[in-house]
Amino acid sequence: MPGEKLFITLANAFPVWVVLGAGLALWEPATATWFQPDWIPYFLALIMLSMGLTLTAKDFVRILEIPGTILLGVGLQYLLMPLVAFGLAHLFKLPIDFIIGLVLVGCSPGGTASNVVCFIAKLNVALSVTLTTCSTLLAVLMTPLLTTWLVQSASESLTGTAVDVDTLGLLKKTFVVVILPVTGGIALNHFFHRWVARVTAYTPFLAVLSIVFIVDFILAAKKEAILESGMSLLWAVVILHLLGFLLGYGLSRSLGIRDQDARTISVEVGMQNSGLATELARSNFTAFGLATVPGAISALTHCILGSLLAGLSRLAPGGNFAKTDSRD
Repeated sequence: MPGEKLFITLANAFPVWVVLGAGLALWEPATATWFQPDWIPYFLALIMLSMGLTLTAKDFVRILEIPGTILLGVGLQYLLMPLVAFGLAHLFKLPIDFIIGLVLVGCSPGGTASNVVCFIAKLNVALSVTLTTCSTLLAVLMTPLLTTWLVQSASESLTGTAVDVDTLGLLKKTFVVVILPVTGGIALNHFFHRWVARVTAYTPFLAVLSIVFIVDFILAAKKEAILESGMSLLWAVVILHLLGFLLGYGLSRSLGIRDQDARTISVEVGMQNSGLATELARSNFTAFGLATVPGAISALTHCILGSLLAGLSRLAPGGNFAKTDSRD
């Protein structure tokens, strides 16, 4: 249907909306500050619900079919990115607020935007969805536990006193914002599949708009802090995502993963759920008001880098793949 094609096209142009919205929010903050911070969890839930609506039991069967590839992708997500974020925070000598935000970005699961990038790049979309699903479901444990460990280690090395992290609060927030809406989406798709099939062409664009609203609000609300942070934070965020893309691909290829799947893993590792990182910073680290800034910059950064990667992948030899299944 023409309406469905329009919404799919609008969703695939998500980097454009993120960049335009961010530029507008920084130029005229009033265009974004109408958004209320208390709305963030609901918009994140909408993003996760949209993802859940696209999933079925068959998506989880793929985990059994390609265990090595899935284990590698998720392992890089939760081993590589948190440690790289922690290392960059020390390398650039960031203040504790920015360390918390950067570590949260590194410890977050893959974002739904990665699925869009893989679709645009004509990579292995099925693998991308499976990796996003696995890392998202694991986030309820991995994100709070890794964040607690790394934030306390960083604060203790800087000040001699470890920051008090509400690990249980992080667990609860991650469960409510991630697991419940994803599970709800899967249930709706199972019991009301015919109805869901009518709306799934429209929900990705709603998810994109939700990401844009969250990012733009943080950029507008923290404009002065962002401008005053200098280049250290920006470089730390850019390098974090660049290393995610590069190491995700390089390590996958070195371990024998075929090129198409290695590119897909690269996108998954390099693109985090920055909206989740922002909300966890806002709701669990209230004493560190600038901890939300790295998440907002991260969302803008990985959308730009991801869209560039998608374009390069389509132009590269062998970049046009029709298959969507994967085998070890």
